[in-house]
Amino acid sequence: MWWSILPTVFKTGAEIYKNHKQSELLESEAEKRYYERMAKGEIEYQRDVYDQQDKTWKDEFVLIVVCIPIIVLSYAIISDDINIKSKLDLFFDYFGKFPSWYQWLIVGIFGAIYGLKPTLDIFKK
Repeated sequence: MWWSILPTVFKTGAEIYKNHKQSELLESEAEKRYYERMAKGEIEYQRDVYDQQDKTWKDEFVLIVVCIPIIVLSYAIISDDINIKSKLDLFFDYFGKFPSWYQWLIVGIFGAIYGLKPTLDIFKK
C-alpha cells in the first residue's frame, strides 16, 4: 500500500523543488535587469533606499512608544492601582497643553512612518 504511493510522493517533491529553482532563477534574472536599468539611469535607486530603511528600528520604536500608555493603563486596571491611572491622565493632560504644532508634528511623524496619510486627512477635516 505505502510502496504504491511512494513514486507519487517523490514525483511531487521533485516538481516542487524544480518550481522553487525556477522561481529563484527568474528572481535572479529580474534583479539583474533591475540593476542594469539603475546603472543606465532609467530608474532611480528607490529599491536600495527602501532596503536601507527596512533595516532600521524606527517603526518598532514608534510602535513601542505608542503602546506604552495602553500597557500602563492595562496594568493599572489589572492591579487596581488608581495612582498609575491618575499619572497617565496627568501625562495626557500635560501633552494636551503642548502647542498644537508640536502635537501635529508627533501625529505627522507617526503617520509618515506607518503610511497613515488618509487618516491624517480625516483629522484635518
